[in-house]
Amino acid sequence: MLKTIETQSLKAGMYVVKLHGPWLQHPFWRTRFVVDQDDVEALLASTIGQVDIDTDRGGDVEAASDGGMRRTTPCADEAVLAFAAEPPPQEGAAQARAGMGEELARARLICDDGRALVEAMFGELRMGRAIELDGARDLAARIDASVSRNPLALVSLARLKTADNYTYLHSVAVAGLMSAVARDLALPDHQRERAAIAGLLHDTGKAHVPLAILNKPGKLLDEEMTLMRDHPATGERLLRDAGLEDADVLHVVRHHHERMDGKGYPDGLATEELPVLTRVSAVCDVYDAITSNRPYKAGWDPAESLRRMASWQGHFDPLVLKSLVRVLGIYPVGSLVRLASDLLAVVVAPGEHPLAPPRVRVFFSARSRSHVFRRDLDLGTSNDRIIGIESAQAWGFRDLEKLWMP
Repeated sequence: MLKTIETQSLKAGMYVVKLHGPWLQHPFWRTRFVVDQDDVEALLASTIGQVDIDTDRGGDVEAASDGGMRRTTPCADEAVLAFAAEPPPQEGAAQARAGMGEELARARLICDDGRALVEAMFGELRMGRAIELDGARDLAARIDASVSRNPLALVSLARLKTADNYTYLHSVAVAGLMSAVARDLALPDHQRERAAIAGLLHDTGKAHVPLAILNKPGKLLDEEMTLMRDHPATGERLLRDAGLEDADVLHVVRHHHERMDGKGYPDGLATEELPVLTRVSAVCDVYDAITSNRPYKAGWDPAESLRRMASWQGHFDPLVLKSLVRVLGIYPVGSLVRLASDLLAVVVAPGEHPLAPPRVRVFFSARSRSHVFRRDLDLGTSNDRIIGIESAQAWGFRDLEKLWMP
């Protein structure tokens, strides 16, 4: 049984599933664990006033009034919960001002224009011609404006790529994700302004990677991988030749494949050598890559992708990954989930905060393996709940976006 107790009532041996309190002011990165006496003392010394415990997996309070406990909503698995929190409103962070359907109409135009611009820019570079960056700057401003109106519309739409247009729309998607994360982190104005343009230009060096390698459906040979890994340094050189002098953007272009543990490329930089925008680019680049259809694999489910990323030790800045989870929610729009009722549903809108249950569109019965009448459920008020993430590929579902797009 799940219940909420005062932190003063916490005892060693209890199994904690959630820590209440201001974001990042608790002493643990994880939020689901059996506490020992040191953990109890650390929590008592923190600002955390209440915790949720699972009495089926650990100790219980000896006596608790009904007013001292409540049911909590089961969420995604432990790896993602460790990166999710309920942040207080941050000054300067963008608030959604447009509805999803309204902003999707603008986002479609931005994605179409962005794909055309990046494809044209790559074409010029492949022919050895100089490129003009004014168009990219204008597009980056449109992307940032879209994200400021609704942070989910463009990033949800840009994830829907084919293997053929991946290279071009990936740049648009990463620009949107970086803009959204930069706003969520309340970065200074000059860094927020650079986030979208850095995302848009981060893969410029791929213009000099042969299309046969970019679009290869199988595993790359060693020499092909070497060429692919040259693209960050090549991109930096090409943009310098085009007259770009912004150090933050150039750093992202060269170092978006670096890792926090120093095992990235091309330079194996240490943590202290990675500025915040570069850390943001690493998270956003990987998320969009693994959720997109590629020539050699189908994209992973968005919620499953966050779960896996949270489990990769040493890859990402935890603060930035937390921010991405806050932007997208534990169950991002488009995630396929199974409910306790054995119904399958697609997430159509996030909850009020990353740990809040989302709104879903039910369409299939896992029990009878048949389609059911489509209906929307707000899991924040429904008796049903999410019990797992499902694979659309395993179920044979195609074009799930038709279920959540207005």
